[in-house]
Order: sequence, then C-alpha cells, then structure tokens
Amino acid sequence: MTSNISQTDNLSAIFSAARAAHLTDPMPSVELRKERLSRLETALLKYETELVAAMNEDFRHRSDADSSIFDITIPLGDIRRNRRSVKRWMKPRRVGVPLHLKPARGRIIPQPKGVVGVISPWNFPVYLAVAPIAAALAAGNRVMLKPSELTPKTSDVMARMISDLFDPTEVSVCTGGVELSQAFSSLPFDHLFFTGSTRVGREVAVSAARNLTPVTLELGGKSPAILGEHASLDYSARRIAFGKIANAGQICVAPDYVLLPRNQLEAFATAMESAVHDFFPAGPQSPDYTGILNDNHLNRLQGLVTEAKAAGAEVRELLPKDAAHASGKMTPTLILNPPLDSRVMREEIFGPVLPLVTYDTAEEARSFVNSRPSPLALYVFSDDQKEREFWLNGTLSGGACVNETAFHVVADTMPFGGVGESGMGSYHGKAGFDQLSHLKSVLIQPKLNGAFVFNPPVSGFNRFVAKALRKIV
Repeated sequence: MTSNISQTDNLSAIFSAARAAHLTDPMPSVELRKERLSRLETALLKYETELVAAMNEDFRHRSDADSSIFDITIPLGDIRRNRRSVKRWMKPRRVGVPLHLKPARGRIIPQPKGVVGVISPWNFPVYLAVAPIAAALAAGNRVMLKPSELTPKTSDVMARMISDLFDPTEVSVCTGGVELSQAFSSLPFDHLFFTGSTRVGREVAVSAARNLTPVTLELGGKSPAILGEHASLDYSARRIAFGKIANAGQICVAPDYVLLPRNQLEAFATAMESAVHDFFPAGPQSPDYTGILNDNHLNRLQGLVTEAKAAGAEVRELLPKDAAHASGKMTPTLILNPPLDSRVMREEIFGPVLPLVTYDTAEEARSFVNSRPSPLALYVFSDDQKEREFWLNGTLSGGACVNETAFHVVADTMPFGGVGESGMGSYHGKAGFDQLSHLKSVLIQPKLNGAFVFNPPVSGFNRFVAKALRKIV
C-alpha cells in the first residue's frame, strides 16, 4: 500500500476515502487506538536510522544527538504517554448541573472529530509531525500529514514509514511543494493543525476559515530571556546558550534575545562565550553542532548580523571561524545592544544569533516586552520569588520557564501552545487529546423532574417559580 500523495489532484480522493472510513467507525475502541499508537512507535523505531541519515542530509549536517533526542526519543515519549492514558481520557466526564435543572445529570463525551490535517515544519521534521499524529490517533481520528518540502529526504522516508505500517485511510503522507500545501490547507478537514511561521500561519487560518475548519496554530515569535537582578549569571548563560545553539538555534522556542541589567552586559557576554566553548571544544566543525538548513536561511542570518553591525552594534563570534569551518554552519554570534528598529530585533531570528539588550529598571524591561507581540515562550532567570512573579504575572506568553529554556515543551503534563501572534490552541498529553476531540455536552434528564414548571401556559405558579429562580441561579 502507499500513502505518498504527490499530486494535488489526488488530495481530495485520499481525503474522501479517510472521511468515508471514519464514518464506518466514528468511535474507535480503546484497543484500536492503542494498537494504532503501537504501530506508530514501531514505525519510528524501524525507520530511525533512515530518518537520522535523511535529516543529516537535509540539513547538510545535523548533529546525531539532536536528531536522536529531539526527533526520535521525545516523540516516542509522546506516543507512549498517549497510549498509557487514552483509556482514562476517553471516559465520559461527569459535570455538575445548576440546582434548578436537577435531578438532571451532566456528562462530557470526548468524540473523534474525523479527519485531521497536520502541516509540519522543517526544523524538527519528525517530532513536529509525529507528536500531532499521536494526539490525533489517541483522540480516534484519521490523519493526513503534509511535511515540509524544505526537508525532502526526511519527508520521503516518513512517507515510506507511514505507508509501511498504516492503511492510507488511517494515516497518509502528502509530499509536495507550496502549491500542494495551499491545496492541502483548503481541504474541509475536521481540524487543521499547523506548525510554522506566523506569516504562513495567517495564510493557513484564512484558507481553513473558508471551510469553517477549526485550527491549531503553533507559531513562533521573539521569545525573550530575562536576567533579573537576582539571577545567577554563569548558570543563566549556560542555560541560555543551550537553548540558543541546540539545533543551531532553529527552534521556535529558542531564546530570541536577552534582556539584562546594563552593568552585567560584559560579564554575561564573557560567560556565554565560555559556555559555548565548553559545549563545542572542537569549534563549529564539531559533529555535535548542527548546520543551517540551506543557503537562503544562512544568507538571511548573515544579513541580520551585517545590518546590525553596520548600524553600530558590536558583534562577537563565539567560536573560531577558519578554513576548517564546516560548510553550511554558522558560528554562534552575539550582537550587543543592536538598534531596536533593526531587523534582528524585529524578525524572528531562527538561528544561532543572539542580541543582548540592556535595561536600567525592571519596569522599563517589562514595558519593552509588553509593547511587542506576545511570544511563544518567556524565560525568567532569577533566584528571587518576587522578581519571578513580577515577570510571570506581568507578561503574556504562550509558556514560560524559570531558570531554564525550552524544556517546558517536553513536559507533556502541561499544555503547549502560543497566544496572539505566537499561535492559538495547545497540545501535548491530555491537552492534545482534548484539542483534537469534540467534547460533547450531554444532559441526562430522568422522567421524574421539575421541567414542567417551565411549560406554558404561564400561571401565577410559573411566575412565582421564575422569581424564586433569581435567588438560586
């Protein structure tokens, strides 16, 4: 069997087949959902070597550790936790009803939505495809996946991987370019799940709106890391360095810039350089250091640095750049106090470039963050509880970490998602199951009840009851 749909004209056919299959079994059993999740795990393990090799080729060089941990181990955890918990999540949920409706009872029944479309990005091409698929399968849905055309080798392996273990009416992979992506997002899915840039997310939302298709948008933005007055400088530098250079900074929740007290600028820059040298003692050619996806992306990153430098900002490359510098890689780069209207401070960076922006007062820094679109993540570094609360309670972001970066994404006991321009909707764990289920409200009314008091014709007794209700509702 094959599920690799490469022609736009075939999208409607595969969608119709998946919709028809769903209607034959609109409420899959817990056993079938678990079995599908087990097949997804088997597929990931069976094709692990090919996937890692394909990602390495697509990125021109990708750290085996990045690929193995982020794109194999983490989604395996998602699959297994969904499988362990799906029986509990599927059960009807009891809810109370107002006093004037008793003895009626309330229930919420999670139902599959039907056919879920997933559009995944290039930066974690396996994880950010498999995690939504796992949530959709746990919720009892059928799935169509459109992986990124920017990682074609990985997309081809995933197409073979899925077709090897799944019937196309269960899960299918649709490979192709921008034209196919546009046709894909125009299908009348029962839910559309998109991970990518804010710009493309807007286009996907508009396309889905024509079919009134509900969407989950996992976008990005400029996620700040804030050093408070009570932060441990060396510790903070190491955690921020990790979050910025993992996958060469090509992460939607990577720290996009650092806000720090003016008198700590030089010490923090030195601590960042020390941390990066500790992580990559062999320099940029280290096998643990991932390359930039393609020349277009690399040229864009270099352009951001060049523009900031020309505007008077100080630029520091943190690893040596010499003849042995691996092709397609970019040395981690700090930009000290860039102009706030420069592109590096307006655009999401998505690479190993980190602006350092100083502040004089915490209020000034918080106003700076709040004057910009709400970020996908916010990172607060402080050992003082009041200082942490100042930032956590006084800013709006999709998620946040205290004295850490990025790791909240893999804590699937908590919802993960954006707010405002960084996205809408959330997933991971039960949040993903609920997001891709229809939570149907059901009122169960015994035959012996008091609903007769609302029946016409309206009498004095009805009016008495209506007045009494105002005191108890």
